[in-house]
Amino acid sequence: MLILRQCGFRIPGVFQIVFNEISAAELSGLDTLEQLELMDEFRVGKEDLSNLGDGTRFGKIERDGRVLYRFRAKDYRFYFEVKEDSVIVHRVLHKGTFSDFLFRSKMPLAEDEALAGSKHFWKLIDEGRNARRL
Repeated sequence: MLILRQCGFRIPGVFQIVFNEISAAELSGLDTLEQLELMDEFRVGKEDLSNLGDGTRFGKIERDGRVLYRFRAKDYRFYFEVKEDSVIVHRVLHKGTFSDFLFRSKMPLAEDEALAGSKHFWKLIDEGRNARRL
C-alpha cells in the first residue's frame, strides 16, 4: 500500500515531488517502513541539481537534448525530470535493475553514462513520462 496518497508534497526550500502511476506503483510495492525511509531521504533542491558530480547522490543523464536526473537512496534510484517548481518522478527502480544490465553488457562506463546510451532505459522512462500523474 502506498503511504503517499496525495498528488505531491512540498517541503520548504525544495521542489514539489509528483509521482506518476508507474513510479507510485513501484514505490508502493515496497514495505511501508522502506517507503518511509526512502521518502525521508528524497529531497531535491535547486542547489542539488547545480552541484552534480562524483560522490553525490544525484546524477544527470542526457540524450538527444533530453535531461533526466537520478537520485540514489539506499538500493533504489529515483529517475525524474524538473518542470517549473516540480520534480516529476518517472521511475523508482532497484539498483540491481541496471547493475545487472551493465555487468552483462560489460560497459566500461559510469552508471549514468551507460544509461544515457541505453534504449531500454529510455523506454522505461518514456513509459513513466507518459503515465498519468497522481
